[in-house]
Amino acid sequence: MEYTMNSKRKMSRRRFLKNTTAAGAASFAIPYIITSSALGNDTIHPASERISLAHIGVGGQGSGLLRGFINLDDCRVTAVCDTFRNRREKTVDYVNTTYADKLKKGVYKGCSAYEDFRELLQRPDIDAVVIATPDHWHVPIAMAAAKAGKDMYVEKPLGVSAEHNKLIRHAIHRYGRIFQYGTQQRCFSSHCAFACELVRNGRLGKLKNIIVDAPAGAKGGSTKEIPIPEGFDYNMWLGPAPWSPYRRPMYK
Repeated sequence: MEYTMNSKRKMSRRRFLKNTTAAGAASFAIPYIITSSALGNDTIHPASERISLAHIGVGGQGSGLLRGFINLDDCRVTAVCDTFRNRREKTVDYVNTTYADKLKKGVYKGCSAYEDFRELLQRPDIDAVVIATPDHWHVPIAMAAAKAGKDMYVEKPLGVSAEHNKLIRHAIHRYGRIFQYGTQQRCFSSHCAFACELVRNGRLGKLKNIIVDAPAGAKGGSTKEIPIPEGFDYNMWLGPAPWSPYRRPMYK
């Protein structure tokens, strides 16, 4: 895809794309990362040049992404959103404590918690969002973020249908936003790069058939209905998905 880049804050927006790749790759512990200091850019960026970043969904993958971004000097995590109260509160405490230590401040309270992503998107000071929610929320939240003027990083799978993917593509073009897709393994894994080189250099000859294999996923969970945990907004979690009784999740 090609995306329109607003001339205002151009360098910061370009930096956002660089950061999403670096931070995402860091969450996978992949060693093929060139740091900003290696490129001679080891200065602390002033607030006017720093990207204000919000994380929507801070479960397993979302928390890994956040740990990557929080170590970058040219962005600042200012908001966290999750439907689990204990998860978002613990994450906000982690962010504020980390920045307090990093900035050598006794107390830091620059990060706020949100239960509803729509309230978060109303903040004009937030430049970009990292969306790592359950799959069925990816495109609806991304479209709302684009309409609100936010650039974004979105985890895979992008949508639950081809129509979903077309909708977000249209929204990105319409509102002139920057979009980064969570495909770190494809970008940084050596075996993926090697396979691409084989194909591009004609080492495999003429390709006549391509077989795509997808893993079946991990086993677990339960079909038994259980009470909704305290502090968990299950209706918001379901969102656009069909209603279903709450069951023991495979991952907490």
